[in-house]
Amino acid sequence: MSGRTARVERSTSESSVVVELDLDGSGRTTIDTGVPFYDHMLTALGKHALLDLTVQSRGDTHIDAHHTVEDTAIVLGEALREALGDKRGIARFGDATVPLDEALAQAVVDVSGRPYFVHSGEPAGQQYHLIGGHFTGSLTAHVLESIAHHAAMTIHVRVLAGRDPHHIVEAQFKALARALRAAVALDPRVEGVPSTKGAL
Repeated sequence: MSGRTARVERSTSESSVVVELDLDGSGRTTIDTGVPFYDHMLTALGKHALLDLTVQSRGDTHIDAHHTVEDTAIVLGEALREALGDKRGIARFGDATVPLDEALAQAVVDVSGRPYFVHSGEPAGQQYHLIGGHFTGSLTAHVLESIAHHAAMTIHVRVLAGRDPHHIVEAQFKALARALRAAVALDPRVEGVPSTKGAL
């Protein structure tokens, strides 16, 4: 593992989550949240962001997936923030547009130290679709927003096209992955922190 790593744990009455990640990995993942479709999305995120990512979550999925899914995203965001450290030498910005068949999504990331999230373009009714038996479409925005806030990043995600609910969600996760990969990459030309303020 490189120096840009983190291990974060969080336990509440609703869930228990452990996330380990390496920003300079090769996309190796071990994901077990108890929500199979979410496992699939986090596997794609790690693979395409080139994060080595281990996620172990247990929660009250007998009620619904919301607590486990959102709490996992919170811990993932915290782990990203911790692994980034002082952000010296990073590219800071990332922009990616990714297709999945008929679906197309764009994600733009700024490792700014300022949490902000903008989400647009999902077709009407997407938030009500149940995907894989447990994952409701509305959870996509919850996940992305939780990552943005707890990683202290600005993240914009736009759905540009799509009909299939599964494809619409997956295109967003893959777009975020590629944008994140670009934003956290080390650039040898960057001296110190990439900000005119001198801190992020």
